[in-house]
This record gives sequence, C-alpha cells and structure tokens, in this order.
Amino acid sequence: MKFDMHCHLDLYKDPKDIIYQCDKKGLYVLSVTTTPNAYIGSNRLVSGCKRIKTALGLHPELAHLRHEELAIFDILLPQVKYVGEIGLDGGQDYKKHAEIQLKVFRHILRKVHHRGGKIMSIHSRGSADKVVDELKGIDGVPIFHWFTGTKAELDKAIDIGAWFSVGPAMLNSKKGKEIIGLIPKDRLLTETDAPFAKFSGKNLFPWDVDKAIRGISEIWGCDSETVEYKLEENFRRILSIGER
Repeated sequence: MKFDMHCHLDLYKDPKDIIYQCDKKGLYVLSVTTTPNAYIGSNRLVSGCKRIKTALGLHPELAHLRHEELAIFDILLPQVKYVGEIGLDGGQDYKKHAEIQLKVFRHILRKVHHRGGKIMSIHSRGSADKVVDELKGIDGVPIFHWFTGTKAELDKAIDIGAWFSVGPAMLNSKKGKEIIGLIPKDRLLTETDAPFAKFSGKNLFPWDVDKAIRGISEIWGCDSETVEYKLEENFRRILSIGER
C-alpha cells in the first residue's frame, strides 16, 4: 500500500484524470484543500473513490482573505475525519498577516478539539515553534507537512506526539534529508504536496511517493521494501489513532 498524505488534487489542470490514475494504481491519497468553499467541490470530485479522502482546510496564506469562511468550516467539520491544510506561515510574504493567521488557526483548533480525533495536515513554514505551542493539549492527530524547522523545533513537535509527512521535494536539499533522518521511523508518512512541489525541476504526481520511498531508503540505509512495510504500518496506526 502506498499513500500520499498531502496533495492538492483539485489544483491540477485535469483533476479527474489524476483521480482516475490514482484509483487505477490503488493509491491512498489525502486531498487537502485551501479554503472551506474549495472543500465542497473537491470532495465532490472524489465521490465514489474509497481510497481518496478530502481534508477540510483554510490555508494560512489565505487566512487574511478567506477568514469569513470559518463559518462554513464550522458547518462542514462534523462531516470530516481529516482537516488540512491549516497552520501558520511565517514567510516573508505572509508574516505581516500573522495576527489574523493566528486567530484563524486558534479558531480551527478549538473546533477540532471540541469534535476530537481529527487527523490534521499542518503547514508550519517559518513558524514551527508557534505551531507546536498552539497544538499542545489539542484532541487530534497532528501531521506536520514538509517540516522545515530547526532540530530543536522538530524535537518539540516530536515531544507532543506529532507525525510528519515527507515528500520528494525534501530530498532536493541537504537540510531536508537531515530532517528526514531525524524523524522517528514510527512517525513518518509520505506526501508529494503536488502540484506545487517539484523534484529535480519536474512536476510531481501522487504516485511520485515512490521517489520519497527511494530517498528514505537511502537515508535509513535499507531497501525500499523495508521502508514500504514500515510506512504502511505507520499509516494503519495513524488511522487507528484517529478512530479512538
């Protein structure tokens, strides 16, 4: 079993074809969304696909523009198991919106905590420390997508029980490889962040988790089959945690 725990299926030029290919290949895909309104259409696209699930999100880069959609988020939340993409972005272009980002993130986490047991795909660029602080005590399963923080921030995230999804794009840099090597093997999942992320200058697709698996095998010093077995074990475990 192979899986992509963070992909924006609705943002491909021809999402129906990508969905068809994923279904044909037997891939499990978590299709994250950037706004509550986008969730509605995205979820409709994968109707009938048992292995493709849609996450309800409000991306921090859009928080200052779409915060009024929190009312829609609240209505939809009881219907979903997965929440994402959510979080904070401390990048140069978005840190000026830090206040509204934090307000939106806290609102989402309050609602998630109240419902309990949701699996969350979390954005933390330039803000990992703050994201970890906000997640403390929340009843849910946090998965840091494409973690880029420091080792100290990684350790803090590990201490609160966080998981991590890593993709081929992380293998483009020395730091990315180092982070993958520091993540506990029993907290690791695969993603692509497609169609945004690239690997060796090329566009990615959900089935390119194969590239991540090969990269992880090199970092772990074992064969790809061993990595696949461990990742599937992790995948099944995180689903069981979310059902408690």
